[in-house]
Amino acid sequence: MIHHRIRQSFIWALTLALLLSATHSIRIFPQDSTNTEYTEAPIYNNGNQCQNPSLIIHIAMTLDSKYLRGSIASVHSILKHASCPQSIHFHFITATSAAFDLNNVVESVFPNLSFEIHPFANEEKIKQLISHSIRPALEEPLNYARIYLSEILDSSVARVVYIDSDTIVVDDIRNLWSTALTGSRVIGAPEYCNANFTTYFNNGFWADPVLSSVFAGKRPCYFNTGVMVIDLERWRKGDYTKRIEGWMEIQKQRRIYELGSLPPFMLVFGGDIEGIDHRWNQHGLGGDNLVNSCRSLHPGRVSLLHWSGKGKPWVRLDRGSPCPVDLLWAPYDLRRTNM
Repeated sequence: MIHHRIRQSFIWALTLALLLSATHSIRIFPQDSTNTEYTEAPIYNNGNQCQNPSLIIHIAMTLDSKYLRGSIASVHSILKHASCPQSIHFHFITATSAAFDLNNVVESVFPNLSFEIHPFANEEKIKQLISHSIRPALEEPLNYARIYLSEILDSSVARVVYIDSDTIVVDDIRNLWSTALTGSRVIGAPEYCNANFTTYFNNGFWADPVLSSVFAGKRPCYFNTGVMVIDLERWRKGDYTKRIEGWMEIQKQRRIYELGSLPPFMLVFGGDIEGIDHRWNQHGLGGDNLVNSCRSLHPGRVSLLHWSGKGKPWVRLDRGSPCPVDLLWAPYDLRRTNM
């Protein structure tokens, strides 16, 4: 296993950044008006520590031009710390109109990467189900693509790790992918039971005995849908996509929550999640949704850093006012800007 202590000096980070800046660069697709380039990623091969290289690890991630820089950094981090990088297969879900250009970018930056581009065919359908959110970014159709992974990915894919684009992995992703989902559980994710679960739904929801009975006999906890291990076979058998869509239809009629795709996930899976060690989702590093604030790491070991929240590390770094945790993201950044 590969374990890293994050609270160290930033000498290693800065050294690696200098090494990366000296490598070959690739210009990205012409629609990007910022005239930027991406550095070609190093080639990562299976090492002596790789056990069972024939076991394919499937990872799903959305891909769009706005968060492309974060996605590339996330992929880079996963490959760098994997014991069997050649055994990882990426599934990138994109808007149909951007699929061709984004495919070319990924091929250029990661010439040896095993991946597929999946145009999001449910984009128009999901637009009819999305309700207004407190954050416009949460209304983007691709934010709901994780609901349709059982349909998007081939039926031969039995398990997948879903990861948001604003993440960095500093551990062997195989350790996360191999999480045991006990009983009939469909999803594994870090849970946060100290959070006030009731605040994710409004008073009208809790006052309705029919709606709130969905949690009867359960102890639901908050979980972040940006990092999940999903058993797709159980998902398909249980028709969980339809269950989530059902709650989204109720939301359109009754307005029972304010956030985007998270509440319907909690309505379906709350109280029935396979709890994963918190080190696999050090979330909230983007800061408060309303105030431009910096967050520090939670105590304990770290395997995955997640810049959920309003602030993104690449934006703050470019602005010249990074948070301390953003310097941990920087070594995986493969984007170069022509001055």
